[in-house]
Amino acid sequence: MFDTQDLQPPATVAPDAGPLPLSQASQPVHPLDRLTAVFRHRRVAGAAFVIVVGILALQTYSMIPLYRASAQVLIQDERSTAVGNLNANDPLFWQESDQYYNTQYSILRSRGLAKRVVTRLRLHEHPLFDGSAPQSRGPLTLVRETRQAIGTAVRRLIARGAPAAAPVDAPAADETSAESALISAFLGGLEVVPEKATRLVSLAYTSPDPRFAALAANTLAEEYAQQNLDLRLETIKKNLTWLGEEVKRQEAKVRDAEAALARYREDQNALSLEDRQNIVVARLNTLNETVTRARTARLQKEALFSQIKSVDPASDAADAFPVIAASPGVVEAKTRLNELLAEKAQISSRYLPDHPAMTKIDTQIESARAALNAQRARVIEAVRNDFEAAAAEERSFGAQLESQKTAAMDLDRKSGGYLVLQREAESNRQVYQSLLQQEKELRVISNSRTNNVQLMDRAEVPGAPFSPNARKEWFTALLAGLIVAVGLAFGLEYLDDTVKTPEDVGKRLGLPMLGLVPAVRGEHVPLLSEPVPHDFGEAFRSLRTSLVFTGSAGGPRVIAVTSSQPLEGKTTTACNLAMALALGGSRVLVVDADLRRPGLHKAMGVGNELGLSHVLVGQARVRDAVQRTREDNLFVISAGRLPPNPSELLASPRMQLFIDHLQNGPFDWVIVDTPPVLAVTDAVIVGRMV
Repeated sequence: MFDTQDLQPPATVAPDAGPLPLSQASQPVHPLDRLTAVFRHRRVAGAAFVIVVGILALQTYSMIPLYRASAQVLIQDERSTAVGNLNANDPLFWQESDQYYNTQYSILRSRGLAKRVVTRLRLHEHPLFDGSAPQSRGPLTLVRETRQAIGTAVRRLIARGAPAAAPVDAPAADETSAESALISAFLGGLEVVPEKATRLVSLAYTSPDPRFAALAANTLAEEYAQQNLDLRLETIKKNLTWLGEEVKRQEAKVRDAEAALARYREDQNALSLEDRQNIVVARLNTLNETVTRARTARLQKEALFSQIKSVDPASDAADAFPVIAASPGVVEAKTRLNELLAEKAQISSRYLPDHPAMTKIDTQIESARAALNAQRARVIEAVRNDFEAAAAEERSFGAQLESQKTAAMDLDRKSGGYLVLQREAESNRQVYQSLLQQEKELRVISNSRTNNVQLMDRAEVPGAPFSPNARKEWFTALLAGLIVAVGLAFGLEYLDDTVKTPEDVGKRLGLPMLGLVPAVRGEHVPLLSEPVPHDFGEAFRSLRTSLVFTGSAGGPRVIAVTSSQPLEGKTTTACNLAMALALGGSRVLVVDADLRRPGLHKAMGVGNELGLSHVLVGQARVRDAVQRTREDNLFVISAGRLPPNPSELLASPRMQLFIDHLQNGPFDWVIVDTPPVLAVTDAVIVGRMV
């Protein structure tokens, strides 16, 4: 036990055990953890599921059954059925293809075509359109009428606050009010669906009457094909009338142009003008090429002459020019001179300079050198002559070219008017032939009555309603109900920030959970020294193991036990934790720091006459306040008399000295039982010291 007489600062203080380690990195959430949220709010989620499915099912069965029938139409480009020069492979066709088909789709939705169908089907007498169709009354009729009334009221309310919008498809000027209503009603059930990557178009019509749906789709397709043919024939007839007049006009122009061309040939004697023009042009081209070649040759020879005209034939530097060095006469003379020089070098060793043989050889050398100079001068003169001859030839051909140009200009002036008349006559002739060809093609087309629109598949009477689709609607309702139910459960779970599981504690505090103990009912505090359920004892032994393996083990470890609210089991936990540590062989001291509602002495079966409050006010020594229990390694300091200022006592320096002495005392573990955290501040004060 302690030997200290009072609470004085010790000489040395053992190091603190250190804070508990933080939790490991957050583990990924398992899908089953998500399902627990749904299970926790299963009643609310189930009610939402039933309500959503019920509303959607009621809406489905309150809808009027609608039937859809589809007819298929093939729309080809008009040029694909043309004859002759109207070629569908023309790039213009591909540029305007999208425009053409979009125009046809608009025609299919037009009020003009719908008016033809309305007139043919006499819809003003049809029961679906004149209001004489019998209304079936069933158990869902009231629901249907209520839903329609609510929808109408909502639309009117929205339209009242919104600016008036112009109708998308305004009635035509020649329509009566009755016709306009019938056409709008008919177009309300029509849907034009082009099939991708094809020239097929589906004309789908939706109606409560399956027979009328098929009849409307077929009639619309037939009227569209007939209207397209009528428009084609009318256009062809107008074009034929216009072409006939143009052909006559162009024929007169061709006759006048050919007569003017004939008169010009007679007046200008231009019967052979084209042949003469061809000869003059050919000779002009030839002379132009000849002059170019002569100029090139003259420039080359002039450049060569400019290089050697100032060369001295008597100088050996003249041989540096290839034209002189390569001349046969120069080569021969130079060879003779070299031979004589070699011969003189041989005999100069035997004779004196005045010897007749030496005199003879010198004379021969002078003659050879004079011959070499003469040959060089001859080469220079030959280059000069070539240059002058090339210049004369260039001048001659240039004069001929200028003369030929004058002749060609005279011929062009004479043939200018002829060519103008000839081109005009040829142009008129081509236009006339083109118009005549188009007139023949249009007559063939008008006689064949070909149509680029064909009805491929007629609409069949549908055997089942298109809407509502019970299977699809039920699937949608179940899916929507499931989404709403799960979403509502997750939403409630997200908004609910209470702690419900041990994992929530570790997740919110960022600390590891050391143990989990079962709840205890009743006033009696079960202790491990007594017979307790196996799970209860195993829980505290597991908690003891977790505490032993956390932190350092350098000295006594002081641990405070608290709770958030009263009666949550903090005293029971403190007692059994201390007993579990004591049963494990450690010396344990339990201190009751709850100076407001102490209960540790009752649970441990010790007295409360002398305790912590007496120690903190200096009325008792620590060793006098320590009490033994039935366990050899377990000791207790009870709370003592209840003081009027428990927070001030716990925050006093004596309390800090008391904790410091315990950390240097003979105990392995010190368990401090504190008041609830949310009720008073005592546990927060003690928490800074442990």
